[in-house]
Amino acid sequence: MLSTILNPDEFNPYYAQYINNAADTNIVEGLNKNLVTVFSFYSNIPKNKHNYAYSDGKWTIKQILIHLIDTERIFAYRALRIARKDKTPLAGFDQDDYVFNATVVDRSLINILDEYKAVRLATIALFESFNKETLLETGIASNDKVSVRALGYIITGHENHHNKIIRERYL
Repeated sequence: MLSTILNPDEFNPYYAQYINNAADTNIVEGLNKNLVTVFSFYSNIPKNKHNYAYSDGKWTIKQILIHLIDTERIFAYRALRIARKDKTPLAGFDQDDYVFNATVVDRSLINILDEYKAVRLATIALFESFNKETLLETGIASNDKVSVRALGYIITGHENHHNKIIRERYL
């Protein structure tokens, strides 16, 4: 379990579920592996499922992918701010507002996947730039302490969490 590798004060215990879902102890390797896995996974989802939600009030597959992109952008931004020793507390965000205010119905899945790839490559480049000391930097986000490295694990583990839900409930 990756959460046992990190110090308990590096993240809110809520995020242990995502950190433990990160498949690799090397953040950059995990981000690279997920780039390939996620692109392949979503590319193989039948078109008739792209705008499908398994229940009222649940997100569609395209909305989930947008959610992953938005969350990655926010968590990478947090990692950047903390890595640069910006001690300003970072605000949280309402994931539902982000998803429901994103325009996905008229976008093709491949267009959204292209955006995903661009964001992921930027995240990989960002985390490749961090040294061991930088990864241990901590700051405040959503009123809780978090380290740069915890944010990296959360990104991939969060993605793995949602992909599992899609496999179980959507396909």
